[in-house]
Amino acid sequence: MNDRAIIIVLDSVGIGELPDAVRFGDKGCNTLANIAMSVGGLCLPNLEHLGIGKIHAISGVSEDVAANAHYGKMLEESAAKDTTVGHWEISGIITKKPFPTYPKGFPEEVIKRFTQAIGRSTLGNKPASGTEIIKELGQKHIETGYPIVYTSADSVFQIAACEDIISVESLYGMCKHARDILKGEHNVGRVIARPFVRNSGEYVRTERRKDFSLSPPGDTLLDKVKKEGYDVIDVGKIGDIFSHRGLTQEVLTSDNDDGISKTIECIKKKNKGIIFTNLNDFDMKFGHRNDPSGYAEALKAFDQRLPEILRELKKQDILIITADHGCDPTTPGTDHTREYVPLLVYGKTLGNPISLGIRQSFADVGATVAEILQIADFDAGKSFLKEIIAT
Repeated sequence: MNDRAIIIVLDSVGIGELPDAVRFGDKGCNTLANIAMSVGGLCLPNLEHLGIGKIHAISGVSEDVAANAHYGKMLEESAAKDTTVGHWEISGIITKKPFPTYPKGFPEEVIKRFTQAIGRSTLGNKPASGTEIIKELGQKHIETGYPIVYTSADSVFQIAACEDIISVESLYGMCKHARDILKGEHNVGRVIARPFVRNSGEYVRTERRKDFSLSPPGDTLLDKVKKEGYDVIDVGKIGDIFSHRGLTQEVLTSDNDDGISKTIECIKKKNKGIIFTNLNDFDMKFGHRNDPSGYAEALKAFDQRLPEILRELKKQDILIITADHGCDPTTPGTDHTREYVPLLVYGKTLGNPISLGIRQSFADVGATVAEILQIADFDAGKSFLKEIIAT
C-alpha cells in the first residue's frame, strides 16, 4: 500500500502554450522548448530517462527512450497563470475568477490607506521588473526611506526595500498592513516582501523574500490530509502560498540546491502523507529575468541531483514532478506564461510506464494523492492512480 507522496514543483517550468494562451498575451510560449532552442539544446539525461522528452519535443532531449516514469502534461483549469493559483489547483482549489491585476498601478485609495498604515510615502506604484525597478529607484529609496511599491502582470503587490534602510522585519510588517488592506475588490493573490542590499554599487535582492498570500477559500488537499493524521511537510515556500494552513512541518530553504537537499532529508525520515516541495530559482532568478542560459543551468543542476532523490525513495513512495505555470525567458515580457505543465510520476512498485496524456486539471495530482491516502471527500480533478498502479 502506498502511504507517501512526494510532490516536487519546478516553479515555472512550463511545457507549451495552452489553447487560450493568446488571451493572456502568451502566444508561442514554451518555457522548456524555447530555452532548449535558445541555448542549443538541453542536457537532462535523468529527466530524459523519466520520459520528459516524450511529453513535448525538447532540443537535446531524446523522446526515443524507454521511460522509467509515467508521463504527460496538465492543463490549468483555473483562470490564471500565477504561483498561488497553480499550487491551489494542484491541491484541489479551482479559481474561476482571476485575482485583480493593476497594469496602471494601484488606485489612489489603496496607496493612501497603505501610506497611512506605514506612516510614510512610497515610490514607484507601477508594473515593473523587480530587478529593474530597484536599479531605477534604489538611490531615491535610500535618500528618502520610502519603500518601493510595484506590481506585474500577475496579481501581486510587491514592496522592495534596502535592508540597511528598512529592516527585514519592518518590511514584513509593511506587507502585513498591505495584506490587511488588500481585500474585497482588491484581493490580490500575493503581497511580496522584496528585500535587497547594496553590493559594490549595485542593488541585489536577497533570499529573505517572503510571500503573504490570500488564505485558500476552502479546504485543500493539505488540510484534508492533515485532518486524517498524516504528515504534511512543506519544503520551500509552500507555507507562504497556503497561508501556513494544512501543514505539520515547514522547512525553509535558501535556493534550489538547498531545497533538493532538504527534500532528500525529509524523504529519509519515517513519515507518512505528503512532502510538498517548491523549487523557486527557475522562476525567480531566471524566468523573470529573461535569462535562458541561467535557466538551462538550473535545469541541469536539478537533473544532476535527481538520482539522489530517486535513490532515497522507499518502496511505497510515489514521486510526482510537475510545475505551477510557465515563465518563458525567451519572450519579450518578464511575467509568467500560460502553459501546460509537465507531469512525471515515478514509484518503485508502480506499473509499466505509460502516457498519461493531457490531464484537464492540475487537480488531477491532488485527486491521485487523495486516493493514495484514502481521503474520501476530494471532489476536484480526476485521479490517475488506477492508470499507474501495477496490475
